[in-house]
Amino acid sequence: QVQLVECGGGLVQPGGSLRLSCAAAGSIFSYNIMGWYRQAPGKQRELVATMTNGGSANYADFVKGRFTISRANPENTVYLQMNSLKPEDTAVYYCNLRFFGDDYWGKGTLVTVSL
Repeated sequence: QVQLVECGGGLVQPGGSLRLSCAAAGSIFSYNIMGWYRQAPGKQRELVATMTNGGSANYADFVKGRFTISRANPENTVYLQMNSLKPEDTAVYYCNLRFFGDDYWGKGTLVTVSL
């Protein structure tokens, strides 16, 4: 059984920062990819950032230079440091874990960027 739990979402003003955390528990293969996706109302779920267990990161263009993904592999935890937040970053952010072709998802945490 695999379970992912996100935390760290909330309300932040434009230009502010938040750090999201996701802790994965269960039977997890060591060679995996963890990352973050987001979905705003009326829009498709989109990739934000991912990182392999070896530390290779992939970022969506719209967050490059603003967001940083990191991992603590022994704890199967992934973080997303979000800086210079914009109103268009408002979305539900979902933690994702992938290995052996299977995807596991957290329930999501809401990030609202507004005055």
